[in-house]
Amino acid sequence: MGKSGRRSTKGRESIVKRTVGLMFLVVLFSCNQRTELSDAEKDRIIGEVREMLQDYDDDVRKNGLMAEFAYLDSSDDFFWVAPGYSSPLSYDSVASIVKENSRKFKSVDNAWKSLRIVPHSNALATFTGEISSTMIDTSGTVLKVSLLETGLAIKRSDGWNLLSGQTTVLSSDD
Repeated sequence: MGKSGRRSTKGRESIVKRTVGLMFLVVLFSCNQRTELSDAEKDRIIGEVREMLQDYDDDVRKNGLMAEFAYLDSSDDFFWVAPGYSSPLSYDSVASIVKENSRKFKSVDNAWKSLRIVPHSNALATFTGEISSTMIDTSGTVLKVSLLETGLAIKRSDGWNLLSGQTTVLSSDD
């Protein structure tokens, strides 16, 4: 068995090494390949995010500010820079502000004057645009503001949510 036994073991080791090496290269190159979204995928994502933002505005218009919670991503990755704040707020902080404001306003009517959505993957898209907002507080005072909003939407198992962003007041009728 001497020499021929060693050759067959070395031959098997060589095949195993080549196979493992080839598998490593396949995994390495497949991980580094950038997958571009097709135009159809981009259009679908833009439509889905636009629909989510419209549903968000419709729900707030019909059901008040508490309806926002259906659209905010409650993960630890969530943050938002709200008007009047100079640093990002966590989900819990935003939730407290929404709850407080929901008691102050009897209606909020937001409408996108402009909206740009840029898909980055099947599960992430940025958006930016100008919003016209009319709010009526509990005393009947009407406040009209123009807002600039930029954010990141993420697709979860239950649909698209707002993951992060910033809202700035451009002008108000005060």
